[in-house]
Amino acid sequence: MAYVPGVALLAALVVGCSAGADSNANGTDSKAGTPTVSPAPPGKYLTLPAPCRAVPRSTLKDLLPGAAELPGDQQDKVFRGSAAVTYDTDRKVGCNWKADGPNATRSLSIDLERVVSYDPAVSDDDRADTVYAKKEKAAGLSSSTPPGPPDEKDKKDKKGEAGEGSGKAKDPADGDADATDSAGPSPSGSSGESSGESTGGAPGSGSSPEEALPSRILDDLGDAAFLQDLPKKAGSTAQHHTVSVVFRTSNVVVTVRYAEQPALVTQVPDGKELQEKAQALARKLAETLSE
Repeated sequence: MAYVPGVALLAALVVGCSAGADSNANGTDSKAGTPTVSPAPPGKYLTLPAPCRAVPRSTLKDLLPGAAELPGDQQDKVFRGSAAVTYDTDRKVGCNWKADGPNATRSLSIDLERVVSYDPAVSDDDRADTVYAKKEKAAGLSSSTPPGPPDEKDKKDKKGEAGEGSGKAKDPADGDADATDSAGPSPSGSSGESSGESTGGAPGSGSSPEEALPSRILDDLGDAAFLQDLPKKAGSTAQHHTVSVVFRTSNVVVTVRYAEQPALVTQVPDGKELQEKAQALARKLAETLSE
């Protein structure tokens, strides 16, 4: 007789808990009405390509002409490249190539970084944009200022009417006066103007090509891009010239560095050629990532 009330009490407790749960689920004090914060979308890229196979052999032959004069086995070694040492190949990879030729030594390197945001409120793309912006600022450039190419295109068109245009929008030969502030002081200064004019402005001769091709924002590569031109250091006798192209596509930031070191100090690297080839490779890499 004492057991039945106990069963009845247990049943009452179960019913009461169920009712409480239902009222909590449907009542006004439920958290169901609280806005749910959706996590930021992930980046487009979940993996990175093998860096030393990212550049076609035909492209390497063009960028490293000195390798063509090497024996077969040495050519293969040059074109295989040397993978950069990284601790997480899922997030950052790179490769380096170098070829010594009779007239000059050329070197190439690419670095790819896949950016991942661990903040659910910040997307991978936004985080990658922050990484890219730091590189842009370090180069002395800023996307908040008007990019160089549009102004240069307008000037090119005007020059083209006078028969002086090159026909290539990415050759800012006429924008050096406006771009000097963003590119920093010219390495040669005004003293090099006469030597550039005496050579007729031929690429790779005199200091004019270096002055006429400043660092600048690029508006036709990836989601954001810039080119940094680094001629030889002031006071150095070596005519070393490096061009760096950095671009972002979604959550991947890519850096291309292309450099030339002539065999003779009297030879000046062709800055225009270095810039064109570095940009061409960057575009190929952007297309490869998009496939």
